[in-house]
Parts: sequence; structure tokens; C-alpha cells
Amino acid sequence: MQKELGIDTGTMKGMQYLTVFICFLMNMLDGMDVLIISFTAPAIAKDWQISPANLGVVFSSGLVGMTVGAIFLAPFADKIGRKSMMLIAAIVMGICIYLTSLATGIQSLLLLRFLSGLGIGAMLTSSAALTAEYTPNKSRDFWVSVVIAGYPVGAVFTGMISAEIIATAGWPHMFELAGYFTFLALPILYLFLSESLDFYIKSGHKNALQEINKIHAKLDIDKLEILPEITNEVKEKIHVSTLLNPFYRKATLQVWTSLFLAFCTLYFLMNWIPKLASNAGLSMEAAIYSGTIFNLGAIVGIPAQGYLSGRFGLKRTIGYIFFATAFFMVMFGLFVGSNAILAILFLLGFGVQGGFVGLYAVATRMYPTQIRSTGLGWAVGAGRVGGIIGPIVGGLLVAMGLGMTQSFWFFAIPTLLAGIMTMQICSKEIS
Repeated sequence: MQKELGIDTGTMKGMQYLTVFICFLMNMLDGMDVLIISFTAPAIAKDWQISPANLGVVFSSGLVGMTVGAIFLAPFADKIGRKSMMLIAAIVMGICIYLTSLATGIQSLLLLRFLSGLGIGAMLTSSAALTAEYTPNKSRDFWVSVVIAGYPVGAVFTGMISAEIIATAGWPHMFELAGYFTFLALPILYLFLSESLDFYIKSGHKNALQEINKIHAKLDIDKLEILPEITNEVKEKIHVSTLLNPFYRKATLQVWTSLFLAFCTLYFLMNWIPKLASNAGLSMEAAIYSGTIFNLGAIVGIPAQGYLSGRFGLKRTIGYIFFATAFFMVMFGLFVGSNAILAILFLLGFGVQGGFVGLYAVATRMYPTQIRSTGLGWAVGAGRVGGIIGPIVGGLLVAMGLGMTQSFWFFAIPTLLAGIMTMQICSKEIS
């Protein structure tokens, strides 16, 4: 469908760059809203006397919400549109993140983190799907990776301001600011983001032709006199079971497994690095900055993965990135006590986040437009089950007395397995 609309064959236009930028901005907010709990965790644990095991449950509550959002909310973007879903997700995120500043105990914190996660999960998948639909085939993997790179950029921004704000104004003020930033994004989304062309064609929208031609004018594409013919494949009602029919089943289960393993390691690292660093004797400010270094690595690693994937293929690039990440996790203990530990944290962020974002690109390529949000949502949802388990296991390891080195050894195993499984993904759409 995109080829017919001229997006695949033409060069990127201003409107496409604007779409990528807005989706990038939304993922920045996602990164801010997800990682804010990691940066505020040492202060919350100190104020409320929360044990490591319970802190792991708090981390995972947001990931449970993200899983539910990705699996059950994101697929509605195939019915109501990517833009509409992103607006709904931003409203949910903004309200719940702000209300978290008013939390008075672990129960309210758990609930608000879960509700925030609903919006975050829907936002991530919808923005990735919209980016895939507005970028040329030859550079699609790169642009999807760039958009998802907004996630660690938001995390780094949050980490940079967290230390000072928490020290001077307290951790609740961080959630207030995050809520304000999310609300400010709503007019940008509403006024400047365009809906997917493919959605207008397949949805039966009453003003579809008029809306398509408005977008065509911005893209310098010829005006349509009539809507393109919709194939029987598009007309057919899509069910989640489509993802597991004989044509997709093996590749679907493989990408779900890869994402499960990658998310398990990723969310252990993102949530526990500041707390583990604090336990190791670093000041609260230094512990927060250790998490920032990890996310700085991701800012470089995600677009680098997108570029390398375009040259050497998605599966090979992602697989080798995961292998290298597992190696650095095993070697981590050799650098404890030296400044080189910052370089290792940077490389871990480069690898594990670059690799997992590559799997987003895999999922967007595996499925056609009419089930792209559904396929991506369920793939990310399956991965987030690992994201739920990772922080909880991390909490148990910390409660058992394991430090950063031993915990990293443990999580090198799923990282290695993620690389092996990625290399085995069988889909004719992915090299």
C-alpha cells in the first residue's frame, strides 16, 4: 500500500521528518515517565523504608501496565488510528504521572505506576507503527530506531535533573514536572501530527479521500480522484489469532522469545543500576548519574544499530550486539573500583538497548499494515512479561546479598540467549 502512495519510492519530505520528530518526542516522554521511578527509587526507599524485594515489585508494576497497554490497548490503533491512540495514551500518562507526586504509600504508588504503564505501552507501539508507515522502505529500520532512541534520551534528561531536584525539592516534585511535560505535548500531538495514510484507506473513514489528499499535498504526491482498491486481505477481519496462523506462527514465537529475554535484562539494568550503585557505596547523586551513563550508551547504540542493520541485516546485527553485551556483563567485575566502570555501563546501554530496539524493527517488518499495531503490540507485550520478571528477580538477588557483579553474571544468560534466538528468526521480510 505504501508503494502505491509514493512513500516507499520518494525521498523524505518535511512532513515525514516532522512525524518522525513528534514520535521521537513522545518516546522521550515515555523514557522520562518509565525511568523516573528508577531515579527516585533510592529517595522513596529511604523515606518509606521499602525493602529491596518490595522495591522490585514497584518497578514491575509499571511494566505490568505497559504490558497490558501494549497487548490490549495498542491494537485499537488499528481501529481508531495511530494519532488517536497516541493522544489517549498521552492523556493517561500525564494524569497518572502527576498524581504519583501525591502518593502516600506503596499501594497507591503501585496503582499509579500500573495506570501510567497503560499509556506508556500504547504510546511506544503506536509511535513505532506510525513511523514505519511514514518512512521509505530502504531506511525504515533506521527511522524506527531513531524514534525509539527518544526513550533513552528522555531517561538521560530525567537523570540529569533528578539529582539536584530530589536533593532540593524532594522526589514528589520530579513526578509533578514529568506530568507537566506530558500535558505540554498534547497540543503538539493534536495540531501537528498526521494520521496514517494506510489507516485512512482501510478504515472506511467517511472523509478518507479528503484527508488523504491533504496529506498528499504536504508530501508533494499527486491528488487522488478515488480511493485505492482495498484487497480482500485488508477487508478480512483481523484477529489476534492471525499472528499465530501457520504463516506467522514460528517467526512470531521466535520474536516474542527474543523480546522476552531482552526485556528481562533491559529492565533489570534500567531499574536497578542506580540502587545497586547506591548499595555499593556511591552517593545518591553518583548513583543516579550511573543510570544516566547507561542511557547515554543507548542514545548512541540505538541509531548505530539502525545504521548497521541497514548494511549488514537486522538479525545478524542484533544477534552480535547481544553477544557482545553478554560478554561485557560477564567481564563487569574486572572493572569495579575504577573509572572504567563508567565505560562498561555505557557499552551495556549501547548493546542491550540497541539490540532490543532492533527487535521493534523486526516486528514492524514481519506484519502487514492491517495488523502492524496488533503484531507489534503483542510482541512488545510478550517482551514486557520479561520486563516484569527482570526487576523482581533483581530485587530477590539484592535481598540475597548479591552485588552488581554477581547480578550482571546472572543476567548475561538471558542476554546471550536473546542473541541466539534472534539469529534464528525465520521471516522472509527480515534479513
